[in-house]
Amino acid sequence: MIPDYYEFCNSTKILSGEYALENIPVELKALGAKKALILCDETLKKIGTMQIVLDAILDQGIEIRAEFTKIPPDSSIDVIEQVVTIYQEKACDCIIAIGGGSVIDTAKGVRMILSQGVSNMMELAGCEMITYGKHIPFIAIPTTSGTGSEVTLVAVILNQLQNVKMEFISYYLLPDVAVLDTRMTMGLPPKMTATTGMDALCHAIESYTCMQKNPLSDSYATAAIGLIRDNLIEVCKNGKDKKRRLAMANASLMAGVAFSNSMVGMIHAIGHALGGVSRVPHGEAMAILMPYCMEYNLDCLEELYAELLLPLAGPEVYSNTPKEERAKKTIEVVKNMREELNKLTGLPLL
Repeated sequence: MIPDYYEFCNSTKILSGEYALENIPVELKALGAKKALILCDETLKKIGTMQIVLDAILDQGIEIRAEFTKIPPDSSIDVIEQVVTIYQEKACDCIIAIGGGSVIDTAKGVRMILSQGVSNMMELAGCEMITYGKHIPFIAIPTTSGTGSEVTLVAVILNQLQNVKMEFISYYLLPDVAVLDTRMTMGLPPKMTATTGMDALCHAIESYTCMQKNPLSDSYATAAIGLIRDNLIEVCKNGKDKKRRLAMANASLMAGVAFSNSMVGMIHAIGHALGGVSRVPHGEAMAILMPYCMEYNLDCLEELYAELLLPLAGPEVYSNTPKEERAKKTIEVVKNMREELNKLTGLPLL
């Protein structure tokens, strides 16, 4: 059903596949940039993931002016302000973010402050509070397959003084380029693969059932769910499978595009509260909450949950399930997936 009115935007250029990293210098030159600030975290630097990116770009005329790797699991205002100072002191002209949601959200925060010329980030909190501003070239390289932050208009930043996660929402937060390279997720441990994969699944399910859903976001959401169905459990069994790793990276990205345009619901609302107050890792919170929140919403979302059984379980299960039982079957499939991932990886269920 076509809504009377909707908006959809995905302006980020996608580079996906083996050796995608080697194309970054071409993209930076097209953006008029060559003096990069690298954002990463200590773990990715230690295990060599950051170095893979540097090796791919350093021999092509890109200068690394600064590196910042002291990024916590929850991006914070304090860290963002430190990075802004480094960017300015080192006269950088672009940002390359290598990591999961926290690293990419940190980059979005840095770009926000620089592009808007403000000193207090809280001036920009909320929905569509910023304009285009000064363009700061920004390339995002995700190292997990879950947040979809490389293609979303959302940045979640921890306000440490208030102990709450703040949301910053604007189409001007979208990176210029997102790079999906098989080398970035090959070393992801099974449990992290499972938790980030369930985060991506939650993005897709909530985007499909959110009030701002539209035909374009629906197409991204259902495609993402199909890829997760076919690849998540298998890649947890064999993390060296390049094709499945790339499939999950694309699933995460597509789910990110979907919810970036339709938004999410109560699973994320409760999950962000748990993260802000109790420091529950985001992917784990999504895996724990998902079936229970779906059960709570069943009365008002039964028809949409029933539709999701097809991409989530496949045509055979869908056709063999009576119409009136499909919504509950969808929730059952989510529960079964969680339980299998729990046995394989230790994914928490409670």
